[in-house]
Amino acid sequence: MKKHFALVGALPESLINFRGSLIQSLCKANYQVTGMASETQPKVTQQLNTWGANFRAYPVQRNSLNPLADFKTWQSLRQTFQELQPDVILAYTIKPVIWGGLASRILPNTHFYALITGLGFAFQGETLKRKLLVKLVTFLYRIALKRAERVIFQNPDNLNEFIQRGIVPVTKCALVNGSGVDISRYTHTPLSNNPPVFLTIGRLLGEKGFREYTQAAQIVKACYPEVTFQLLGPEDPSSDGIPLSEVQQWHQSGWLEYLGSTDDVRPYLQNCHIYVLPSYYGEGLPRTIIEAMSIGRPILTTDNVGCRETVIPGENGYLVPKTNAQALAERMIWFIENRDQWERMGKRSRELAEEKYDVHKVNAQLMEIMGL
Repeated sequence: MKKHFALVGALPESLINFRGSLIQSLCKANYQVTGMASETQPKVTQQLNTWGANFRAYPVQRNSLNPLADFKTWQSLRQTFQELQPDVILAYTIKPVIWGGLASRILPNTHFYALITGLGFAFQGETLKRKLLVKLVTFLYRIALKRAERVIFQNPDNLNEFIQRGIVPVTKCALVNGSGVDISRYTHTPLSNNPPVFLTIGRLLGEKGFREYTQAAQIVKACYPEVTFQLLGPEDPSSDGIPLSEVQQWHQSGWLEYLGSTDDVRPYLQNCHIYVLPSYYGEGLPRTIIEAMSIGRPILTTDNVGCRETVIPGENGYLVPKTNAQALAERMIWFIENRDQWERMGKRSRELAEEKYDVHKVNAQLMEIMGL
């Protein structure tokens, strides 16, 4: 009889885009796999079915602080776990980890694992509301992870944060290199001879650093008007979301090109010369950076949690201080004036992607940690 593996996320598309390779590996290893997330379009269910997995929806509001909504999430997960009786549960992102961890207690013989893909807003900010949120989330993580067999992190900063806050003991902790990237799909692509194109990708959040990116673009364009700055990513409904009207104003002012959103970032990465992520968000290990590395692009990012792990300064890119548009602009100008360094740095990015971030290597790490 097949062992049953439940993979619990929040966004249905993440099961395909971030965990697809893991799901396929589990199915090939003869596990019965159920992917769980919020309600979705038929294409997600169909893709999972094609791989040999099933889909179960449950109610989860990623950005809500509504206790009633969260109670319904816990209640639904508890009922679904009771029905499915999974042998192993792997939950990722904040709400699935917390409410999945608590709901899994109904199954004393089930092995529960948590994958911490970044801390988001939970441990950031100095306002009273943020400080209260930190205390609440710390308490919830502590009780949700009490029975977890292992807690898996994507960067050492998050791991140390959990240990220092007394959320989990060091003996439960493990570290993997992000979510990985399919290096056969994100193939190395030569740089074009066109005028310089800088690209940044992400949900339209203030803490992703897109306002600083726009300010830096204005500084650079005053000296190098031929340079193009691009922004790709969807709106985000959270409190830190940047209004689409603000982004459109940047576009109309000529400071940058807003490219909307897409299901496939590869053509945009292939078209750019330098990939930029000016984030000060609570990252895990940014997927867009390792996708850009796999395609062979130099990286310009911040000395921020998760981001700093992707860059060896001077080898495959550079780090700049967080929230510093001037420093960002100065390093952009360095790239513009040192075009002869791009190919070397891009090649090193690809080498690092192959060595550390190949999704098959990352999934092998995950499966070994879970004893599968």
